[in-house]
Amino acid sequence: MSADFAITAPVLVPLSAGIVLLAFRRRTTIQRAGLLVATGINLLLAMVLFAEVYQAGHPLKAVFGGWQPPVGIGFYADLLASIMVLVSALIAFCGAWYGCGEIGRTVWRRHYGFFFLLLVTGINGAFLTSDLFNMFVWFEVMLMASFALMILGRRRGTYAGTIQYVVINMTASFLFLAGLGILYGMTGTLNLLDLSARLADHDFEPIILTAAVLLLAAYGIKAGVFPLYFWLPASYPHTGFTTSAVFGGLLTKVGVYAIFRVFGGTLAIYADFTGPLLLATGGLTMIAGVLGAASQSHTRRILSFHIVSQIGYIVLGLGLFTQGAIAAAIFYTFHHIIVKTNLFFAAGLMAVTARSERLESLGGLFRARPMLAVLFAIPALSLGGVPPLSGFFAKLLLIRETFRAEAYLSGAIALIVGLVTLFSMSKIWNEVFWKDSPRSGGPEAMPAGRMAPMALMAVLTILIGLFAGPLSEIAEQASAQLMMQQQPPGSHALDRTP
Repeated sequence: MSADFAITAPVLVPLSAGIVLLAFRRRTTIQRAGLLVATGINLLLAMVLFAEVYQAGHPLKAVFGGWQPPVGIGFYADLLASIMVLVSALIAFCGAWYGCGEIGRTVWRRHYGFFFLLLVTGINGAFLTSDLFNMFVWFEVMLMASFALMILGRRRGTYAGTIQYVVINMTASFLFLAGLGILYGMTGTLNLLDLSARLADHDFEPIILTAAVLLLAAYGIKAGVFPLYFWLPASYPHTGFTTSAVFGGLLTKVGVYAIFRVFGGTLAIYADFTGPLLLATGGLTMIAGVLGAASQSHTRRILSFHIVSQIGYIVLGLGLFTQGAIAAAIFYTFHHIIVKTNLFFAAGLMAVTARSERLESLGGLFRARPMLAVLFAIPALSLGGVPPLSGFFAKLLLIRETFRAEAYLSGAIALIVGLVTLFSMSKIWNEVFWKDSPRSGGPEAMPAGRMAPMALMAVLTILIGLFAGPLSEIAEQASAQLMMQQQPPGSHALDRTP
């Protein structure tokens, strides 16, 4: 397979498949099958891309129309990008699988399959682009697709939450565009690789620093960091279960990826400014998210606040700005994507079987649905950092780096937040599974087909923990590529590993 096809296929295939599904508006069976096939092929293509990049030992590049960057449009796949494409493809496939058992006929006829694949296209495009303006374009593709998916189900509260989601993300888009305008006006390029070299001639100019702050604010909104996270728990609980699971796993991670890509590489010249800012933001995000989760009694609101707190761990790793810390943040990212999506899947089945999402109305599911209890317990314990699951090693790697960097306060916050996270998960367990059901009669029938993708991701959570050593080495390689290949020749701006 050629490098050009390997890089572009994760964008072209889901987009083409989505357009084809538009022709089958009233054929819901074909739409379901088509979505499963398209996301399955996308997963295979993501595996191929990762294998190509890993075996090559260096990033792959593709340009369109013969126009070389910074003029032409290009794609760039290093280990970080290929890891993110692979994990997002897994979530898209499992989300399509789960959604086939949840999404009703009416929603399918509103082109659910097309918008789902358009979302996948935007996510993959954002991961693979080598140009900041094109990243902005892919972000807008994601925004349009996610807006459509949020309102398709027309659940009560959907519109209010959707309006908040759209307004705050449009604000982020404005900040993003403003930052791009300043960067282009000062450097004449928005190509990520070319920009690093040109910024060497603008060392710490205030106007460039202003652009960096605007971009950080835009990405922070999309990632859901403190104090810009309020839109997330207000919108995610009001969507369909499949939609909230895919959103919870992926959308904030695209904002995180942008911080990785831009501030871990292209704008790393400003690490002395952005590093302490990200470090403080990570700590505050962890605290705000976990305290918000501890105060809730609605399953998806608890999980939504935990998205915020776990994003704080990732931002903390970025703020340390060492190769080991960024590697730990990369490991934490793909662990969290899988675990969080699975927890939202579990919340959906809890709501179906117990007819409620409020903890006081739930109970008795351990005896009635023991398999669901197991499939919830695995990602819940992983989120809390219990060994030997993936979350334990993700937290261990990050906390180790805080002590290596002598960021003891950040390490203490990470430890405490991990304990409170475990408390939140145990609260859900006690209320949903352990206590007696407050309702008379048995639970509703549980759709067995929706448990299969949950089982797959639970197995992956265990395997990530068992193979944490090799996977952390891959994360180290991804961190090294990010930090070394996007700095101008002779620069040592990122050589800060203690």
